[in-house]
Amino acid sequence: MNEDLTDDELRQQLNKETGKLEWRELAPHFARGAVILVDAHLDLIEVAAIMVRDDKSKVEAWIEERKVRRADDEDARRWSTSHHLFWAVVAAPWVVVQEVVEN
Repeated sequence: MNEDLTDDELRQQLNKETGKLEWRELAPHFARGAVILVDAHLDLIEVAAIMVRDDKSKVEAWIEERKVRRADDEDARRWSTSHHLFWAVVAAPWVVVQEVVEN
């Protein structure tokens, strides 16, 4: 991603690159340990932008609060037994996701 982008331009670019994925599309990324799960109360684009900018203090705070974490085997088991959709965006080397919540 271009480091010369302003914060607004970065968010716009990430927003354009965001899409819905099914578990089967996400599974290969999980297998290589690259899936980061974002709490539903956070803005996915904001999290991805902060990860791209490598704002360690903000990311570490979210991790400590368990609002951002690496997806684990328990998540994968749950996702593989039902039809799950995710909003996903790449913040290389990570695939940053939120589960789609149906109302």
